[in-house]
Amino acid sequence: MESVRAVLIDIDGVLTVSWQPLPGAVEALRELREAGLAVALVTNTTSRTRASIAGTLAEAGFPVTAEDILTAPAVTAAYVAEHFPGARCAVLNSGDIGEDLGAVELVGAGGVPDVVIVGGAGPEFDYAALNGVFGHLQRGARLVAMHRNLYWRTDDGLQLDAGAFLAGLERAARTEAVVTGKPSKAFFASALARLGAGADEAVMVGDDIESDVLAAQAAGVTGVLVRTGKYLPQTHRDASGTPDHVIDSFAGLPALLRSWSAQQ
Repeated sequence: MESVRAVLIDIDGVLTVSWQPLPGAVEALRELREAGLAVALVTNTTSRTRASIAGTLAEAGFPVTAEDILTAPAVTAAYVAEHFPGARCAVLNSGDIGEDLGAVELVGAGGVPDVVIVGGAGPEFDYAALNGVFGHLQRGARLVAMHRNLYWRTDDGLQLDAGAFLAGLERAARTEAVVTGKPSKAFFASALARLGAGADEAVMVGDDIESDVLAAQAAGVTGVLVRTGKYLPQTHRDASGTPDHVIDSFAGLPALLRSWSAQQ
């Protein structure tokens, strides 16, 4: 595997579905570790903190710690601190991510925020909450989104995500969100910086052809699409580009990397 130094891996739909390991995923990740590759789990998951994600994955047998995980909430907190220092923020998100938001100043109920942060969808995305966000945007609040995912896969099938609501908010409020998670180039740059690797030394493995794979390729990283999770043949056919590589599942990644080494 000498041709690759770092592997960026999406979690949901690649390693797990509904937090249950996909066949061969644990063994494949162990093989990457044993080969000495640097690994970062890069996820738009907004329902859990890095520590919680790491604990769940470790219990399932994955050789990971919280330091291996880069989440959209953590990147969002860093972005807000840098670009909106001292801003009062309102967060619309499903799940407890306070630990990863760090020092972001949150307004209480009835407060007037300078920035609205939209995370992952869930029961909290009801009419009242979305209309409240719409009101803040009309009053001049800036809009920051952790991602644009339209849906994700669970044991019950595909489930609607925040990207569908985000599009409506942007159009209604005549504004455009700053997206801090995948597919932003800054997200991939943060992951590579953590691993000390260049884009040409890394691969990104994901089930979302646009946000994971083609976005990584736009950032100079080799993209590997897996046919698990939210993968659909139609979205593959209709995508805005072509993945560098397509494999059936994450379990096949070590063999793919070995073939690259053999060719070189």
